[in-house]
Amino acid sequence: MQYRISVVVPVYNEEGNIANLHREIKDVCEKNNYIYEIIFINDGSSDRTDEVCRTLSPLKYIKMRKNFGQTAAMDAGIKAAQYDYIVTMDGDGQNDPADIPQMLEYLEKEGVDVVSGWRKNRKDTFMKRFVSRGANFLRYLLVHDGIHDSGCSLKVYKRECFKGVNLYGEQHRFIPAILKIKGFTIGEVVVNHRARTSGYTKYNWKRTIKGFVDMISVWFWNKFSTRPLHLLGGMGMFFEILGFICAVWSVVLFLSGAKMSNNIFPPLLTIFFVIIGLIMIIFGLMSEILIKTYYGVHVYAPYSVKSIEEFGNKKDE
Repeated sequence: MQYRISVVVPVYNEEGNIANLHREIKDVCEKNNYIYEIIFINDGSSDRTDEVCRTLSPLKYIKMRKNFGQTAAMDAGIKAAQYDYIVTMDGDGQNDPADIPQMLEYLEKEGVDVVSGWRKNRKDTFMKRFVSRGANFLRYLLVHDGIHDSGCSLKVYKRECFKGVNLYGEQHRFIPAILKIKGFTIGEVVVNHRARTSGYTKYNWKRTIKGFVDMISVWFWNKFSTRPLHLLGGMGMFFEILGFICAVWSVVLFLSGAKMSNNIFPPLLTIFFVIIGLIMIIFGLMSEILIKTYYGVHVYAPYSVKSIEEFGNKKDE
């Protein structure tokens, strides 16, 4: 079988890595007789990344107007991809293009829609591995995507996985979970992970916090994307029940002859819980309306592509 693949690589200040990475991807594709395209997305780099990219061939080169983040760059690259299989990977050279053939074969053999790389033996700093393991534990509790290493960018997707999918924030880490929600099947393959040889990591505490917030978003979308009233309305009813209990407490105190001036706490709790419950129910109804609107309109991308150029890209024969 001759695979037709689009290799999507977001890059940001990776002038020392991209030429060698491009060569490795090209060698793997030509050795395995793939029909292929290599897509580099320059996410507002401030170093010589733009200059280096323009010397590479074959290459579909997407230049963002500014630094929108890895997820936005990956989304732009995926939308520009034209072949049957989309391979995503990092631009720092730590993902090994030599793993692509085994991932494609696994996808076909097992009949899954997505194959995710598992960096079982990571070549990162202790702190980065520690944070990653903590994030993986939280991801296991919240999103249940069934894989060990959602943060690994080396993944293979069938093209149809991304029909109607728009990526935001730091959601590139949770693409398998998002696709699983839509009914796609996920597989996993152990891949080689290499030490960084040039440049510096772009991960920091801000991206960790953003990733956690996006994880909560994916959890909510998984559980309540079509019926938010089930969550907010349920919470509202819980507060209404608490308000009813406090109201009964207030009535019992009144009938027992207790001075209400000395027992104002139960009536105040009654008012508080009833109002909070009503607000939650109203929010739930409003969310239902917004969800219906969301599914009925086009969602525009929160980023802007400056240009798309091609340098000697290999064409389908």
